[in-house]
Amino acid sequence: MTLAFTRKSPGNPAALHRVREWVRERFALGESAILVAEVNCAVPGCPPIETVIAFWDGERRHHFKVFKPVADVTEDDLPPAWYKPALAVSVDFVCDCC
Repeated sequence: MTLAFTRKSPGNPAALHRVREWVRERFALGESAILVAEVNCAVPGCPPIETVIAFWDGERRHHFKVFKPVADVTEDDLPPAWYKPALAVSVDFVCDCC
């Protein structure tokens, strides 16, 4: 799988911040670390640009993707709060994206 971070455009910092704050609020994360990144994907069938979101709740990492550029992500694109346990990554999980 080939993933690469896209170049930042002038509008991306605001979009990255906006999505990060939605994630913080949705999953009640307080001061937890949250990563929001827009990546290019060259894998056949993969959207050309997607938004990867990872966050930590205590020692547990969670992640998900939104299959559109970060500037196009809306609050409705985020999973519901009750889905948080399903976003948790198992200890032995290996991922190139986040």
